[in-house]
Amino acid sequence: MRRAKQYPRFYGSSLPVKFSSVLLSLGMTISRAVAADEAPTTDKQPAATQGEKSAPVAALSPELQAQRQKMVAQAIEYLRTKGQAPDGSFTKQVGTGITSLCLLAMMENGVSPDDPTVAKGLKYLEGAMQKDGSVGKDGSRIINYETALAILCLQKANQDGKYKQNIKQADLFLRGNQIDADEGKTEADFDFGGVGYGKGGKGDLSNTAFLVEALIAAGAGPDDPAVQNALKFVSRCQNLESEHNTTPLAGKVNDGGFYYTIITDEPPQDKSFQGGLRSYGSMTYAGFKSMLYAGLTPDDKRVKAALDFLAKNYTLEQNPGLGEAGLFYYYHLMSRALQAAKMDTFTDAKGVEHNWRAEFIAELAKRQNEDGSWANKNRQWLENDPNLVTGYALLVLGNCK
Repeated sequence: MRRAKQYPRFYGSSLPVKFSSVLLSLGMTISRAVAADEAPTTDKQPAATQGEKSAPVAALSPELQAQRQKMVAQAIEYLRTKGQAPDGSFTKQVGTGITSLCLLAMMENGVSPDDPTVAKGLKYLEGAMQKDGSVGKDGSRIINYETALAILCLQKANQDGKYKQNIKQADLFLRGNQIDADEGKTEADFDFGGVGYGKGGKGDLSNTAFLVEALIAAGAGPDDPAVQNALKFVSRCQNLESEHNTTPLAGKVNDGGFYYTIITDEPPQDKSFQGGLRSYGSMTYAGFKSMLYAGLTPDDKRVKAALDFLAKNYTLEQNPGLGEAGLFYYYHLMSRALQAAKMDTFTDAKGVEHNWRAEFIAELAKRQNEDGSWANKNRQWLENDPNLVTGYALLVLGNCK
């Protein structure tokens, strides 16, 4: 078994990010706090306005609050009665990831870890825990993705410390699979700091963003070497030429958005007319969120450029750059990033101020099926699976409390 990398730990840290002054100049209206019970995965969330007085998030009308609660109840009932298999899993044919995601989504909407549905699911995950710290079937090709999601789920369920050791071992497993010097890589290598779906796979921004969030959930701070190494890879997935990204594609598009990976063999239709890689919404929110966790300040050119792209492409109608493909994953990343940034409202490039929580509730209400589930007609990335997509939607609604 591969030796786990040893890193110093930074428990109890919060990110020193002061957003209000700079983001207001970008036309963004920032909320100064999100209530503690709204934290999506862990108490160790980016402190975008650390040390400032709290103010309430943008108001939701009583009608929207009631609608959100009804949607959540219907979705949880779907997962209880139609989504979960007798062994506690959700869509186990594709691995343990969807089980972790559905359990996390239920707990983030107030369901207790002791609830029979959640407890049965947690027992299933316990059976998938491996000696090397990973959580998934032996030989899984998506084990990093599965283990990162398991950490987020187990941390949420860890009220009595039951999963403390499992989380620690899973954390060490993920650190061991990060692409760095142990693979003979240096910071000059484009894939340095990234992680892919499995051991030895090429790094990508989606899995690296999951890695960063899992590390934070497990106790890391922004200065943790694994987080900072991940930031190096994240920066190379941004269409922004700078001292942080000197790759051949960096200046081709230069719109501040993010793409899936610099280590690419993507087909020609994914390339822009400038010969670079097109930016798209879900990956830009993944990159933006990861930069927050890594402690970047709002005057950092990478943060400014990402927010400029997001302001120009604010929408809930599609995943910018990809249309309906990956739409609910986009919703999940968007709501997670805006909550992590403690942004109460978001002013787009046209000057329109958006209460994004209210807009998400209204949009998801239109898309919810009669049985309480959600599913994407676009089958890309398994979004035709109602368990996966209902989990995504519940996570969004949890961020909209």
